Amino acid sequence: MHENRLLLVNAWRGRDDLWCAPGGGVDAHASLPDNLHRELMEETGLRVHIGDVCLVNEFNDVDRDYHQVDVYFHCTLASGTLTDNWQDPEGIVDNRKWVTRAEMAAMQVKPDSLAAVAWQDADAPNYDPLEPIIR
Repeated sequence: MHENRLLLVNAWRGRDDLWCAPGGGVDAHASLPDNLHRELMEETGLRVHIGDVCLVNEFNDVDRDYHQVDVYFHCTLASGTLTDNWQDPEGIVDNRKWVTRAEMAAMQVKPDSLAAVAWQDADAPNYDPLEPIIR
């Protein structure tokens, strides 16, 4: 979060309408926060302060025998700005932006509970099981 805006990325090839929080896979022998620092730098060029875990979300695809577990942390901007000339070295993220909650409400975002968690709603889940994955 930064100035009451949440950082979102578009990381689905061919689906420029689908957004999520930055993050990704983990490297062996590195902590989740260390992996998140690396992923955020790759996907956005930004550095963040990583706080507490705020959500564990499971994505599920029964047709493909697929199950993904994501761990989300509350983060705040430490340094950096989004620039137009930036590129993800992995070629996964092709767009990223800071959004208000109102802007986010008009977007397709995964996981479904992300806005409630990010803005710390009283009824926000800290565990969201078996959300169907979008392919």
